[in-house]
Amino acid sequence: MERVYLDYNASTPLDPSVRDAIIPYLSTAFGNPSSSHWAGRPAREAVDQARCRVAALLGCLPEEVVFTSGGTEANNHALKGTFFANGAAGHFVASAVEHPAVVEPLRFLQSLGAEVSVVPVDRYGMIDPSDVAAAIRKNTLLVSVMHANNEVGTVQPIAEISDLCRAAGVMFHTDAAQSVGKIATRVDELGVDMLSMAAHKFYGPKGVGALYIRKGVRLEPLMHGAGHEAGRRAGTENVSLLVGLGQAADLAADLGPMDEVLRLREVFWARLRETFGENVVLNGHPELRLPNTLNVAFIGHVGGEILAAMPEVAATTGSACHSGTVDMSPVLRAMNTPEQIAAGTIRFSLGRLSSESDVEHVVSQLTHILTSRARA
Repeated sequence: MERVYLDYNASTPLDPSVRDAIIPYLSTAFGNPSSSHWAGRPAREAVDQARCRVAALLGCLPEEVVFTSGGTEANNHALKGTFFANGAAGHFVASAVEHPAVVEPLRFLQSLGAEVSVVPVDRYGMIDPSDVAAAIRKNTLLVSVMHANNEVGTVQPIAEISDLCRAAGVMFHTDAAQSVGKIATRVDELGVDMLSMAAHKFYGPKGVGALYIRKGVRLEPLMHGAGHEAGRRAGTENVSLLVGLGQAADLAADLGPMDEVLRLREVFWARLRETFGENVVLNGHPELRLPNTLNVAFIGHVGGEILAAMPEVAATTGSACHSGTVDMSPVLRAMNTPEQIAAGTIRFSLGRLSSESDVEHVVSQLTHILTSRARA
């Protein structure tokens, strides 16, 4: 059975160069980077180099990069760190399509007295910056809007939102876990004060990421202990994973391979429309979308049942169906997606290893499955 991986938004395979860079730090270069002796110095140099490589990718200063265990911790640090650095009081603004790694920390902060305003999106999953401006109050501490959505791929007008936040004197954070390595994520171009990233979304290892914190931004540490990460994140650095993050950041800086990914995605969408016509619809913005993401709905079908019929294809559904009812994803619900469309939604996300044969295999399987179901 030919296996096809089209779930790159969930996680990417480890690039061979990343694997090769990590291996020495699992064996010979084993020292604690905080140690000043011969075993610790190479580890410290590796950590410092990784920080410089991430900074080069984001276009920031190395000292503005704080290493984390991944995107979830980075988001938690940005949100909780802001709240507790400002007297455990204040107001936050977020979009209706944020990842749970933003939604749940904000829910927790609400239980401690924080106020949260949720800005709606249109049917494409896009925010209107004027809605963000209208939501900002005198006591607003932070606006958090993801750069690109993990489900439908819609890219938000981050730079425009940033201008509004700066004019209001409010800090701005973006969850860029889905956009790093796919589109430009230079922090000065985006105008953000904080940015979260996760290595396993751009061909690096799981369990490591980073939070960009613009110089001058005050955050309470999420992890307390010794003075690691300039006192901003306690805990001995995981040198091997950080080396992997640094190598992956070098790869992510070259967006050239995404041209081919975009071409394949457009071939995929064209083949689906050619085969299924009006019975397949696109979810997400038709143009302002990640170059690798194709979220589509097969009308009159259930996404989970389609995927179950082709187990060799790795992809994800947008909703679950139980006893005739549709348990819609929060993102599709925020987009006011009709239940008929949500039920048949599948997210295909391509990557640098995807091929035209992958696309043709999936289209062939879909044709067989949906034709058979139509006859039944």
